[in-house]
Amino acid sequence: MPTILLTGFEPFGGETVNPSWEAVRRLDGWECRGHRVAARLMPCVFGAALDALERAVAETGPVALLAVGQAQSRAELSLERVAVNLDDARIPDNAGNRPADVPVVAGGPAAYFASLPVKAIAAALRGAGIPAGLSHSAGSFVCNHLFYGACHLRAVRRPDLRVGFLHIPLAPEQAVRHPGAPSMAVGQVTAGLRVAVETILATGEDSHEAAGTLE
Repeated sequence: MPTILLTGFEPFGGETVNPSWEAVRRLDGWECRGHRVAARLMPCVFGAALDALERAVAETGPVALLAVGQAQSRAELSLERVAVNLDDARIPDNAGNRPADVPVVAGGPAAYFASLPVKAIAAALRGAGIPAGLSHSAGSFVCNHLFYGACHLRAVRRPDLRVGFLHIPLAPEQAVRHPGAPSMAVGQVTAGLRVAVETILATGEDSHEAAGTLE
């Protein structure tokens, strides 16, 4: 059965939970439109995240990949449109690395566009009553690092693999420690991921907007 790969991250930055993984893991093994979802946990570590992604893609042979990560400032499910070739960490990763102004892939394009139908996914999410929108910056921490690495993998070895990234808000139990920060229940994020997977499979082709590079 063809596979859709969903990835989430381990906790980082002093948190004890990461809602990206909590939401993603609930869908491991779910079947939709003749496809099965495989969920994989990614380390929040530069370099190691790409190694884990390579292993996950090799193990599952997915037709589409939606990586998920948390962002404290996001108030909705944010479909990322662009991955940039830049690692520039505001805080250390979980291994203590704090790269500054270095490329994700030396000699790689300046940026890649997502190849999933991000506008259609965002519209479907809003139609299902789940706050969602588009974002033009995935930042320069490990989320963007993984997103760019996935896009580069597609470009050099897996042109059939459609790739995208979704940023989600904090979980409520995290937000109580960050006054004023928006939050979204993990159950609602999981419901949104179901909608996203259904939309990806309903479109069946690369996004007409994207799938290219910025040199």
